[in-house]
Amino acid sequence: MSGWLYLLVSLFFVEKLLNSMFKIAIASGKGGVGKSMISSSLLILFSKDKKKVIGVDCDVDAPNLAVWLGEPEKWEKIEKISVSEKPAINNKNLTKEQAEECAKKCRFRALELKGEKLVLNRFLCEGCGACEVFCPDGVIKMRTVESGEIKTKITDYGFPIVSGQLYPGESGSGKVVAEVKKRAENLDGEIMVIDSAPGTSCPVTASFQGVDFVLLVTEPTLSGFSDFERVLEIVDYFKISWGLVINKYEINQDLAKEIRRKSGKRFFGKVSYDKNIFTSVSNLRPIVKTNLKAKKEIEIIYKKLVKKIYYGQANKKKKGFF
Repeated sequence: MSGWLYLLVSLFFVEKLLNSMFKIAIASGKGGVGKSMISSSLLILFSKDKKKVIGVDCDVDAPNLAVWLGEPEKWEKIEKISVSEKPAINNKNLTKEQAEECAKKCRFRALELKGEKLVLNRFLCEGCGACEVFCPDGVIKMRTVESGEIKTKITDYGFPIVSGQLYPGESGSGKVVAEVKKRAENLDGEIMVIDSAPGTSCPVTASFQGVDFVLLVTEPTLSGFSDFERVLEIVDYFKISWGLVINKYEINQDLAKEIRRKSGKRFFGKVSYDKNIFTSVSNLRPIVKTNLKAKKEIEIIYKKLVKKIYYGQANKKKKGFF
């Protein structure tokens, strides 16, 4: 390859690296530790700094990022999506004995006999499709169903938010998360802030896919510490750079110090316990729009995160956002 051609190719890949979106996932093991509070606050602070930020709510079983932003309504676009299948049952020519046998073979007990007919309990069905195989030919046909919806809008702060919702009784939360992220990746932005689901299941691993940095949030309780260690195993497995925030720091300072010691240089800051936080969110007032102590503490966390991105110390070592 000639020198000029090599230079052009190098510049092309450098430009792609600099222009690609930096993705941050806010995650936790335990629920209720403050992920959405941190996510919403970071989004507002990024937008105040004139950054092209995108908010993504990937807690599709219980999305509430828009609530913490103070804007739970007035969505501009609501898109129904299908990511799973459920069996459609044809009882014609099916004997009672055959129906009983089909019902017995469903390990989720989603098939049952009512009278002489085979019926589906859609809330127990996992959509695995095994019944289409073990029931007589023509009895079961798997058909796609509406699994959930994806909502999109531009917030009052000027940045877009994409939120997913899995319908009750439906399966495929990880697939819904993947679809939500696809919609967000099609938007114009420099930074994506992903509000992940709690725990360590499919929606969490789907949220982590392709991210550059994970900001873990925990609380100083035994369950909070235990679940933090569990989700950290996943982060380490995917080799993602991470930092830690301890919320409700004062409720158990001995344990908070132990968690902080474990995180070492990855400790990004703390947020004090304050009942007024709940009053604020119940009135749809974002934390960074208050005069609470938590506001200043989150601003410190934000500045440390900005520094992390600016110096390119995250997973892909990207620069140029600030």
